[in-house]
Order: sequence, then structure tokens, then C-alpha cells
Amino acid sequence: MPEELNPAMFDPVCPSGAMPFQIGDKWTAMIVICLEHGPRRFGELRVPLRAVTPKVLTETLRAMERDGLVTRTAYAENPPRVEYALTDLGRTLLTLIEAARQWSRAHLPELLAAREAHGRPTAP
Repeated sequence: MPEELNPAMFDPVCPSGAMPFQIGDKWTAMIVICLEHGPRRFGELRVPLRAVTPKVLTETLRAMERDGLVTRTAYAENPPRVEYALTDLGRTLLTLIEAARQWSRAHLPELLAAREAHGRPTAP
């Protein structure tokens, strides 16, 4: 007989609803990794994150700033310069990201084999 679900698990005021990113939001985690060793400009982030569109990068950085994970510093220079840096709170995500990376390294072959065994969905 299945174990009963804890009703508090899906409580509407559960703090998981305030999570700064969804599980699998690759851009937030990748931005955290890019900023691990110091501040970077928008264009410098686009180099390692070449698949992200400028719009998505901007939206993700704004959400991260809103959540207190990064700071945005604008310098009064010509041309204007803006840098993004991890906050102390943002740095705490590095531990979680490293745990996810270790899990991925250990289990990627199993994951890929399961996907292959499941087969590809057919087009409607």
C-alpha cells in the first residue's frame, strides 16, 4: 500500500514556491558558474552561454537580481559599462550546483540508457 502523502508537502505557503529557479533552469545555474570567479559584463557572459538569447539572458539576470543572487553595477563611463557579480546568497548556490553536477557525472549513462530504452515519442 502506498505511503500517504504529507499534506504539508503541497501547502500553498510552502517556501518551495519562492525558489529562485526551477529545477532544470539551466541558465540560472550556468550564470552562477560563469560568475563564480568574479564579475562579468553582459557580453562576457554571452561567450560561454552562446546558446542563450540576449532576451533570455537579460530576463534571467533581472530575476537573479530581484532574488538577491547577483548585483548589477553600472559605471558612469563612455561607453557605459555594467557588471554582474554573485552576492553572498548567490554563492551559496555553488554547493547545490556542484552536487547536481556530481550526480549527473555519476548517473548520466543510466539516464541516457533509460531515455534510449523508452524510445522517442512519435509525432502526432
